[in-house]
Amino acid sequence: SSRILLLTAHPDDECFFFAPTILALGEDPTRPEIYSLTLSVGDAEGLGETRKEELSRSLDVMGIDHDKRWVIDHPMLQDNMTLQWDASVIAVVIAPYVVKNNITTILTFDTQGISSHPNHYSLPFGAWYLVDMLRSTAPETVPRVFSLVTVPTLPKYTGALSSLLIRLNGALEWALAHFTQVDTNRRVVFTSGFSEYFTAIRAIQQHKSQLIWFRHLYMAFSSYMWVNEWVEIEPDTMLEWK
Repeated sequence: SSRILLLTAHPDDECFFFAPTILALGEDPTRPEIYSLTLSVGDAEGLGETRKEELSRSLDVMGIDHDKRWVIDHPMLQDNMTLQWDASVIAVVIAPYVVKNNITTILTFDTQGISSHPNHYSLPFGAWYLVDMLRSTAPETVPRVFSLVTVPTLPKYTGALSSLLIRLNGALEWALAHFTQVDTNRRVVFTSGFSEYFTAIRAIQQHKSQLIWFRHLYMAFSSYMWVNEWVEIEPDTMLEWK
């Protein structure tokens, strides 16, 4: 069975960016096991303990079991808007969780990090470093890695319309592949309906310390409340990073 690890940087990433995926997987009839690993307590403003508690309540809303979630507080992985975390440190920190729990898939940010936060875009490099490390030490444990696609600014704020647009785009891709036999290299996409959207809102509301005015605008207009597009990080891509 699938054992899927959501790898995030800060408390609140799970609901601001990844809610459509978590909620869809929770309803999947194949019942994949979903894990959450957050690599900092978000202590940039001295609110680390508060944010850990908020994260726990958010994950309760999103249905991730208590024994399948962890928060790291590592001196080299601190919440910092100007710091890109070291990939080797990330790999060493996450390795025990991946190996012990037989994780088959890691889901994380892409190299743009959605919001260009350096902590965010550090994570795919850390995941790649782990894969490279496991290939030589424990090849039977190597997970697949998928990154959440950063969309351009205008589509990023189309709100509920983004779900309709992605469905239309999927239909056009299917037609292109069907009638021209062209491989459209379709991405993995999860979309939310209104029920999932309001569940994500409830999860976000658990992060009371972060609910400043522009976050309310984000909830109203961000496409990430409705749609997650994923691409697999292939070995060739990893070699380019190296």
